[in-house]
Amino acid sequence: MLSVILPASNEAGYIGPCLAALLASDPVPGGAEVIVVANGCRDDTAAHARSYAAAAQAAGWRLTVIERPVGDKIGALNAGDAVARGAMRAYLDADVIVSPALIAQLVQALAVAAPRYASGRVEIPAAKSAITRAYARFWLSLPFAKSVAPGYGLFAVNAAGRARWGEFPAIISDDTFVRLQFSPAERIGCTAIYRWPMIEGFSALVRVRRRQNAGVAQIAALFPGILAREGKPRLGFSGLLRCARAEPMGFAAYAAVSLAVRARRGGEDWTRGR
Repeated sequence: MLSVILPASNEAGYIGPCLAALLASDPVPGGAEVIVVANGCRDDTAAHARSYAAAAQAAGWRLTVIERPVGDKIGALNAGDAVARGAMRAYLDADVIVSPALIAQLVQALAVAAPRYASGRVEIPAAKSAITRAYARFWLSLPFAKSVAPGYGLFAVNAAGRARWGEFPAIISDDTFVRLQFSPAERIGCTAIYRWPMIEGFSALVRVRRRQNAGVAQIAALFPGILAREGKPRLGFSGLLRCARAEPMGFAAYAAVSLAVRARRGGEDWTRGR
């Protein structure tokens, strides 16, 4: 069985489409459940989630909604894990839209005894702001985005993989932490897509990028040597130049965000990714 843990903080505008897509998935071998953990919400995220109870039952899914008073993603992940019934676990952001084939593909990929980590093929919807559209085009050309199963917004592990850590530690970047529990050879990229929106506007891109950098630095400090498992190819100057020539506007947007991040350090507070 697969348990999908879905932390959601003030996601009333996103949780509906996310759940609708999840419950429209192809039949999941062994069955599935989704656990929505509404944390620190000042809107009706939990009520929106509960409104999908009938749809979940019709689809053969079990739906559980937990409400926590504090806005804490790590706490939400641990709360979801504590009540999950499935041996396999998937962790899904509330703004992600999965394609019908993806969840079943994840389960099939993880149906082995050895530890495994899996994700789908990301698709970034067209942004409203020109700078986010340009930034996204360049970002998708970078080694991390092109690596096997980078897992931003959605990642899944089998039982042996989940046994590699206990509770989620108090960290900024839960997705990086989990991915680096696995070597590149243990990561599986499924062909089915999921849609992951990128945050809109220059200031927001800077905030998120600053938080991402802080998250990686925190993991490097708390877990020495773990970044060696990343396994992504080095871009190098020549590679960067090729990317810049292929997407000059995207390079300009990416460089501007990078310079703004360097101009002011920080970013340890939680910032949504879109």
